[in-house]
Amino acid sequence: MTIAVADALMKSKDNPDRLSECAVQSMQSIGRPYPDCGYGGSFYHWIYSDNPQPYNSFGNGSAMRVSPCGFVAKSLDEAKALSQAVTKISHNHPEGIKGAEATTVAIYLARKGHRIEEIEKYINDNYYSMNFTLDEIRDTYEFNEICQDTVPQALKAFFESVSFEDAIRNAISIGGDSDTLAAITGGVAEAYYGVPETIKEKALSYLDKPLLEIVERFYI
Repeated sequence: MTIAVADALMKSKDNPDRLSECAVQSMQSIGRPYPDCGYGGSFYHWIYSDNPQPYNSFGNGSAMRVSPCGFVAKSLDEAKALSQAVTKISHNHPEGIKGAEATTVAIYLARKGHRIEEIEKYINDNYYSMNFTLDEIRDTYEFNEICQDTVPQALKAFFESVSFEDAIRNAISIGGDSDTLAAITGGVAEAYYGVPETIKEKALSYLDKPLLEIVERFYI
């Protein structure tokens, strides 16, 4: 779905008002060939629906897929607007919107050269309390699929990192919904540190030709 968001952003580049429409089209067309990739139950039905409608979700999938918005935004306000446009089509609960926006904003600020401490302060002041450490939650943190119990922890994994790989290791180390945590953390870490070539090559090797083609176009 991250690749689908990237695809939608490219398709609507000359007509931003169509981003939400393009996001629905891209998510369905790209998502349907992969029915066993781990969609949540409600989103699974959304993907295959002939009339997909938002379903008041605050699941962490909204934050998991939103990273391309942070990479293309030209301003903080645009980052927020792009995030909302691709999120509200399914995850239109305020917490679903908030989780995606916080992730997008963190990526945008990281791209623009803000220090980790500055990004964390912005998130703390505007989205989630960052008054905890990974060490404090590691023994008790459990699997959770909602934004408000995933996004702060994923962002903290970045805030406590010293490199891209370290950020991913931090995210995995607390357990829980690990693929989602690492996806959220990884988007911000990429914007801040870049991705080491060996890790990039390994990640891209998992994509089939149609998905890889979209990723390559997005990064051109």
